[in-house]
Amino acid sequence: MNTGKKAMDSDHDRGFAGPWWQYPVLRNALIAGVLAGVGFALAHLGVISERTEALFYFVAIPLGGYHWGWEALEALIHERVFGIDFLMLAATVGSGILGLWDEAAFLVFLYGSAEGLEEYTYARTRSAIRALLDLAPKEAHILRNGQEVTIPAEELRVGDRFLARPGETIPTDGVIRIGSSSLDEAAVTGESIPVDKVPGMKVFAGTLNRQGLLEIEATASFQDNTLAKIIHLVEAAQERKGQAQQWIERFGRRYSPTVLLASVGFLVVPWLLGLPLEDWAERAVVLLVAAAPCALVMSTPVATAAAIGWAGKHGILIKGGVHLERLGGIRIAAFDKTGTLTSGKPVVTDIIALNGSPAELLAVAAGIEYGSEHPLARAILEKARAKGVALRPMQDFQVLTGVGATAVSDGVRWYVGSPALFEDLGVALDAVRVEVQTQQAQGKTVVLVGTNQDLRGMLTLQDPIREGVKDIILELRRLGLRAVMLTGDNASTARTVAEELSLDDSLADLKPEDKVEAVKKLERRHGPVLMVGDGINDAPALAAATCGVAMGAAGSDAAIEAADVALMADDLAKVPEVLRLARRAKQISVQNIVFSLLLLAILIPLAVGGVLSVALAVLVHEVSELIAVANGLRVARS
Repeated sequence: MNTGKKAMDSDHDRGFAGPWWQYPVLRNALIAGVLAGVGFALAHLGVISERTEALFYFVAIPLGGYHWGWEALEALIHERVFGIDFLMLAATVGSGILGLWDEAAFLVFLYGSAEGLEEYTYARTRSAIRALLDLAPKEAHILRNGQEVTIPAEELRVGDRFLARPGETIPTDGVIRIGSSSLDEAAVTGESIPVDKVPGMKVFAGTLNRQGLLEIEATASFQDNTLAKIIHLVEAAQERKGQAQQWIERFGRRYSPTVLLASVGFLVVPWLLGLPLEDWAERAVVLLVAAAPCALVMSTPVATAAAIGWAGKHGILIKGGVHLERLGGIRIAAFDKTGTLTSGKPVVTDIIALNGSPAELLAVAAGIEYGSEHPLARAILEKARAKGVALRPMQDFQVLTGVGATAVSDGVRWYVGSPALFEDLGVALDAVRVEVQTQQAQGKTVVLVGTNQDLRGMLTLQDPIREGVKDIILELRRLGLRAVMLTGDNASTARTVAEELSLDDSLADLKPEDKVEAVKKLERRHGPVLMVGDGINDAPALAAATCGVAMGAAGSDAAIEAADVALMADDLAKVPEVLRLARRAKQISVQNIVFSLLLLAILIPLAVGGVLSVALAVLVHEVSELIAVANGLRVARS
């Protein structure tokens, strides 16, 4: 037994989880068990002689012990390591030397079966995430010279255009060029609600087209699409070990040789003292088995692999066991505001006309902003479209950097922008000054509309808080966490959002480097910090936190690289979800460690005192290992 690395590296484990008989370690161990059992039964029924019974054992032992026995010798020769496999090999050989061939066969059968079941369990956890690839279709309907041609999906290349009909699954990542539809992206993002898609929007491999006919331009090959990236990241993460697992493995490398030396001492000391050697030799063999820390070594990797695999299937990429451990100890959650707690897309909330109707005011503002790419301009245009307002025709559009924009209509130059712009123009703001201050105190952005002589009205805009965020903050409180906000916005806007969400604290006017320092201060004051942001803009703070979570990472390699945990969808509800998962994994790992240490504390004295037989020591040892594996797998079922 070697910490699960063997299972990780096996050919079967690379995405394959066939029937149990296709795993040599498990299959051969069971066959060896049958042979040994038949020989034992026939001999005790008087059907065959002891010599013939021994033949059954001579076949069963090498058959059941070949794989792990050879690995024990390879580890010793190439790595100079006395592993747990070597302890069991020594116990098998020792039993044979003592003439306990039935005990040796029993040991080989049980240990080989436990090893095989462990390998099979790992393969199942890995194949569960690999099964995501089956969601992508095997064929794609591409367009060549205006004709539809069906090809294997593996042959898709970047730039190819393909069709996706209602009810079909997208074969690879791409951008919609023609058509609109609603897509089920649960396989990639874990989000169960279908997402409406229009031309220019990204689509991901493995997502289901529910309605319209889509023409899509491939942006990734089949081998490099989002599903393939998820699988690669999860498999790599399952092999990155946490601190607890690393400590256990270091302990095992020192502990196993100590056990081996103690067993040798059980042979040498009695021989030097002239004591009966046979009894002490059997105790030495029992000690090798009883003191082997298989359950201890399995205490964390199964729980870690199961947790990371489960998270990957639900749109949460945890980039290693160390990050899973850190998630389990988080005490405070820090959130970026724009794009994380809020939608990141401002909307017009009020239209206040001083002269004329609100529709006329909106028509002028939208007409000026038609040529702008500023987020506030896009929001004003979206409001005009939603209300069916025709834009006022404008010419000579100019951007007034930092304050607004201007354009000409029917010989009149109009302006749209901040109150500071109109003050610079010399326009009197007495009629709206109180209203402007009131709106700004509520965290809203005020945009004035008028000429250089006359103010015609104002629009207020706000970045709305994401739906359900308040419930998520309450859920974090139930988990015992504090929640704070770090933002580059002004203090009044930050205060408004913080009060609405009942946050514990908010820090405003922060530059990226200020957010890093704020994260460090929070960690010193409250303990491990979780930083949640919407990708690259928050990369420094994500890196500085105990654990960084990037939201909406689907299709973005950079966002995935920036954080320790990547949420494939813009779904904050997955933050408390992944925290509960990490705590569950940590709890189960601790249970396994305590159980394993208690077991060793009981078995070792019994072995030294000669109370245990080889058969009983083997049985207890292997059952304890299987209990540790089964307990670890509960993480994925919680």
